[in-house]
Amino acid sequence: MTTDTTDTAEPSLTVDELAARAGVTVRTIRFYSTRGLLPPPDIGPRRVGRYGPDHLSRLALIEELQHQGLTLAAIERYLQQLPQDLSAHDLAIHRALVAAWSPDTAEETTREQLERRAGRALAEQDLDRLAAMNVLERTRDPDAFRVDPGLLQLGVQLLDVPIALETILASRTVLMEHGRSAARELSRLFRDEVWQPYVDRESDADHVRTMKSLSAHMQPMVVQALVTAFTRSLREELRAWHDKDAGDATADGRSTSGA
Repeated sequence: MTTDTTDTAEPSLTVDELAARAGVTVRTIRFYSTRGLLPPPDIGPRRVGRYGPDHLSRLALIEELQHQGLTLAAIERYLQQLPQDLSAHDLAIHRALVAAWSPDTAEETTREQLERRAGRALAEQDLDRLAAMNVLERTRDPDAFRVDPGLLQLGVQLLDVPIALETILASRTVLMEHGRSAARELSRLFRDEVWQPYVDRESDADHVRTMKSLSAHMQPMVVQALVTAFTRSLREELRAWHDKDAGDATADGRSTSGA
């Protein structure tokens, strides 16, 4: 699985800080721990448990699964099927896949609540970057925001990555344009190859119900397929880029040594 560099940091949150960042109670965290939904913390000096990014991402995933109506037993089974070595980045992807067919997971929050969840003060530039990453939306009230809680922690981690706001906006434009193109082509394929043959065979009475059922089943599968294809393609592009740079550096070294 992929490994995010932010996951290598030492766990630094107490249970109270973890609860504040995740927007849950300490009692909830301890309950999840006893059910095996959260891995145990690292034990530091004075026997104080320390939590890290993977705990935050797992709590966001649990919250999203609950929004989908899963029981705790079902969530336990879901988490048990995941590899044990998933990074916070991988868990964030799982959460995004689950949320992809959720009607709306954004929450209204004040700036004070937002900064408490983020675990840091947020400058206007930080808010602009989070908005560019679709982590939050501004409202008419400058102290109120609509926030995607599952993406918040990942977005906050990316605030420290040296990427210009313009680059984030350009990246979002590229993703939106190609996303719309893929959705358009997949919708056309679904309409021509799946829906139209059904319409030709069946009566009008069942059309709407069948369309809703097919859409509900297809959307999560299509989203997962797109994420998987994109992740693999990106990995291949980065590997090719790295290999080319390494080859160019080797060629330059040989040229220099032969001069």
